[in-house]
Amino acid sequence: MILIVGALMVIFIIFLFKDPSIGLTALTVYCFVFGIFAREIGGIPYGIGIEVFLLLIWIAVIILNRQFNWKSLNNNLTKLMLIWFLISFAEIINPAGASVMGWLQEIRSTGLFPILIIPLVFLLYNSRKKLDLFLIVILSLSFLATLNGLKQQFIGLSAGEQRFLTEGGEITHVLWGVLRVFSFYSDAGQFGASQASFTLMAIVLAVGPYQWWKRLILLTAAGLFFYGMLISGTRGAFFALIVGAFFAIFLTKNIKVLFAGLTVALLFIGFLKYTYIGNGNYQIYRLRTALDPKEASLNVRIANQKIIGQYLASRPFGGGLGVIGTWGKEYNRDKYLSTVEPDSYWVKIWAMYGIVGFTIWFCMIMYILGQCCGIIWNIRNEGLRYKMIAMMSACAGIFFCSYGNEVMNAMPSSLVVSICLAFIFLSPNFDDKPET
Repeated sequence: MILIVGALMVIFIIFLFKDPSIGLTALTVYCFVFGIFAREIGGIPYGIGIEVFLLLIWIAVIILNRQFNWKSLNNNLTKLMLIWFLISFAEIINPAGASVMGWLQEIRSTGLFPILIIPLVFLLYNSRKKLDLFLIVILSLSFLATLNGLKQQFIGLSAGEQRFLTEGGEITHVLWGVLRVFSFYSDAGQFGASQASFTLMAIVLAVGPYQWWKRLILLTAAGLFFYGMLISGTRGAFFALIVGAFFAIFLTKNIKVLFAGLTVALLFIGFLKYTYIGNGNYQIYRLRTALDPKEASLNVRIANQKIIGQYLASRPFGGGLGVIGTWGKEYNRDKYLSTVEPDSYWVKIWAMYGIVGFTIWFCMIMYILGQCCGIIWNIRNEGLRYKMIAMMSACAGIFFCSYGNEVMNAMPSSLVVSICLAFIFLSPNFDDKPET
């Protein structure tokens, strides 16, 4: 196996130094599937592979630096990501005294990956062909994830998947004897949110000005993605779908689409909120509980947020990176925040960076989403505009869904959001003329 992997790495590096964009595509594939290796093979932390890919890509880019337009990095998205990385880096001296090892583990997903991935998109994915390739790759990988989820639901679990449940995953992934499908992602929350965002992406592309057979494939895929969302049992994914749909409808600037979309959305919400139709199906019943203000887990989350709020009242800069969640339990057991479950990426940011850091982060994301809307509205090419709307709606859905689950900071959603936002900022360069 070592010889085979070594030979493949040599071949990969040869192609990488001919065209570094191959490395970014390979990284995209890896971020979707490395969970398979972690569960079925194990032995090493496969998440480190992300840094390995990024290191190799950046080495190739630096060596071949004359081939790239470095001025393209002079944009608001890259600047904001750099500022956020510097804020995250400064958290190492947070007076709360969190563990340096916890900070090192947490900064990878929170600050490092975005500032390493987003500039690569501006340098390497600077053509419409590469935009189309990226969309095909992520939709295909999401489709494979759906198929694996269906396999878990109707055929059974692999040895690695069963081990994941046995070693503690069963507590959150088997409710009332029903499996919350997680496919080859880290957990059902990540799988459900990803499936919801790709449902919306496929639907938006399906109504775009494309050939009928492409629309048919996309609508079929959207139906499968939606079913994947349901069997994940992730209620937060519902909000990714609704919020993302709102952005998609809003960005079309088409009164008929706006009216029809809002009507469908309100009917869907009304169906879940005010009827009991389909309650015999566990997936529909669980999705319906997302709109129940008396739902037990929601009240537990609200109680936890009150506890965190009281603790942070005297700590405007938070408890430091890695003080809460997985890394908090491993490296900061002596800190109070490590004993409280964040159950939300928004809450996690608040706990780690404090109200000062959370305010900066939230305003930064809202500014980015607002500028993306402005860019999309000014795109003249209809086909390109629908692709950007699809990407924008997926990003907005994942961002708001992260209030209920830690979605935005985990793979593959973290990578998808970073690359999609960069493509939206790049899209004016692809805009030539309106399609007839």
